[in-house]
Amino acid sequence: MRPFPDFRLGSELATGFTATLTERCGDPLERIPTPQRLADWFTVVGLAVFACTDDDLARAVELREAIHRAATAAARDEPLPPRAVRVLNDCSARGRAALVLTPQRQGRWDLTAGDETTDALGVIARDAITLLAGERPGRWALCASPTCRAAFFDTSRSRSRRWCEMNTCGNKEKKARFSAAHESPAQGAGHASPGR
Repeated sequence: MRPFPDFRLGSELATGFTATLTERCGDPLERIPTPQRLADWFTVVGLAVFACTDDDLARAVELREAIHRAATAAARDEPLPPRAVRVLNDCSARGRAALVLTPQRQGRWDLTAGDETTDALGVIARDAITLLAGERPGRWALCASPTCRAAFFDTSRSRSRRWCEMNTCGNKEKKARFSAAHESPAQGAGHASPGR
């Protein structure tokens, strides 16, 4: 059995969640193909969900795609799709997670026993809503990679990031440019006929 691909987490919970599906405009790579893999993702981001069902996975994918559609519209300065807004609002309203302070002065989400997935999806939806509503400094942008085109939230000082992640899409582009710049003239010419 092939191992699952690594998660791409990023700096924002909501965009880390949309990155569970990458290369959307190329050969899509699903990073949460099973309910257990969804539970693994929740655990990695600090949401205590240890088991998920097929229904949980379907609800998670619906939320993920709603966030992606809304974020893409925001990056293009277009109105948000009404259905995406409904899904975000519904997930946010259903979640009852409480943010609690630990003795180590860290915040953690306290999820309702027996309904952890609903609460975790609510946390993600609320994170997306704060970003989409402009409550945190930054701007929405689309990855410059033609096969990726992920919506990401740019918090860089200049707000001029081009890649969802420099260590993935940015590095691929840099390698492609390097290869093109160092291609030999014979390789670049292809199979041209010799001159007369």
